[in-house]
Formats: sequence, structure tokens, C-alpha cells
Amino acid sequence: MFTTTQWLIVALVLVAGWLLGLASHPGGKTWKTRYAAEREAHAANRKEAEARIAAADRRNAELEREHARLARTAPVTAATIAPRATAAANRARPAYPTGERRGWFDWGQRPRV
Repeated sequence: MFTTTQWLIVALVLVAGWLLGLASHPGGKTWKTRYAAEREAHAANRKEAEARIAAADRRNAELEREHARLARTAPVTAATIAPRATAAANRARPAYPTGERRGWFDWGQRPRV
């Protein structure tokens, strides 16, 4: 197995590895900058969401005011609507004057067949 000297060498290599790792470590700058960037992105996203919510609240209040205004007005009935031409009256009227037959795209007279 291992002798005492070999165990001592293994322990020394372990401690040397720890010291080398600590010496070569950047000191946490990378994660600190990434954390700060993420925190700023989160704050910007939160501000944008709050602005959208405020705009939606304003729109909702405007729609409720409009709804209340429309609820107070008189209802639309048949008496308030002006009489209009019916579909039957439109069908009874010819598309062109009597005796006139227009050609394609209203270009000149179409020959009678």
C-alpha cells in the first residue's frame, strides 16, 4: 500500500492544488458582472411590465367610462333609425337603362347574340 512518505506527498500535492486554484481564481469578477447585468435586465423588464399594466389600467378605465356613457343614452329603436331602401327594391331596379347592353368593363356596346 502507501508508506508514510507517500501519504505525506499526497497531502502536499492536495494542499498545493488548493493553493494553485486559489491563486489562479479570478476573484469572482465574472459572476459579479453577470449578476449585475441580470439584475439590471430584471429591473428593466419589471419597469416595462409595470408600464404595460398602467397602460392597460388606463384603457380599462376609459372603456368603463365609455360603457357608463352608453348605458345612460337612449336605446336605439326602429323609430330612431331612418327608413332605408330594402333589398327587394334594389333587385327590382335594372342594372342598366332599358335597351342598353354594355360590354366587358363597360367598354362599348356588347354585340347582341
